[in-house]
Amino acid sequence: MKQVTRVAIQGIKASFHEEAAFKFFGTDIQTIECNSFKQTCESLANNEVDYVIMAIENSIAGSLLPNYTLIREYNFAISGEVYLPIQLHLMALPGVTIDSAKFVTSHPIAIRQCIDFFDEFPHLKVVESVDTAACAKKIRDEQLTDTLAVANSLAAELYGLNIIEKRIESNKKNFTRFLILKNDQTEDVSPINKASICFQLGNHVGALAKVLNLFAEQNLNLSKIQSMPVLGKRNEYYFYVDVDWTDMAQYDYAIRKALKYTVNFNIMGEYQRNDKV
Repeated sequence: MKQVTRVAIQGIKASFHEEAAFKFFGTDIQTIECNSFKQTCESLANNEVDYVIMAIENSIAGSLLPNYTLIREYNFAISGEVYLPIQLHLMALPGVTIDSAKFVTSHPIAIRQCIDFFDEFPHLKVVESVDTAACAKKIRDEQLTDTLAVANSLAAELYGLNIIEKRIESNKKNFTRFLILKNDQTEDVSPINKASICFQLGNHVGALAKVLNLFAEQNLNLSKIQSMPVLGKRNEYYFYVDVDWTDMAQYDYAIRKALKYTVNFNIMGEYQRNDKV
């Protein structure tokens, strides 16, 4: 009998993390709810799950910097990525309307992404919460007839709420990129054409430029670069870089040469690029 894939998500069922997990793995999985990103990592480190799905950047809110640190410190392998369009809907118990409601609740980032919509309804008091789906669940569990939630369609369906207004987010091109994490670096069956790399630089003038030029000379596409200070060290930084390629030999050559100019070089994961949004 095939064992069901267990995936740790931050948040509860019908959260955007679960929606992203379904998009990547399909719906025939077991999602394990966790209260924090650190808890998802602990569950993977303790082999209680097979994978973690972790948000790493949003096209509006930017990068989730603490998550880079978690991936590096737990030494997990990035084995894939998935892009999820963030579609936010206004929902409530059957019979509740915008005019009859007094409160609207959601994650603060979701609220900010819908601020233009709520400017038109000044009578609604905004109540921030830790999770979009948890807001929908609370309305269902406590039968709150004075409260609206902002969440995804999965939450409306699971918790039996009516969608009053669809797509209330201000920017319709809003998406979040999620990384798929596992415990070891064993290669997957799928071909690899993207890598996430972390390194520090040696103390030479132009070291970063040399590394980036090296990638460019080997036709590696640099899709992201993110720097973070090294805790407790002045003027020292970790650089997180995503590169993709069409020629594996050029990638291998560039990686070997980059070692000359870097310190604590770490390939965090090699995986198949996923451009589907």
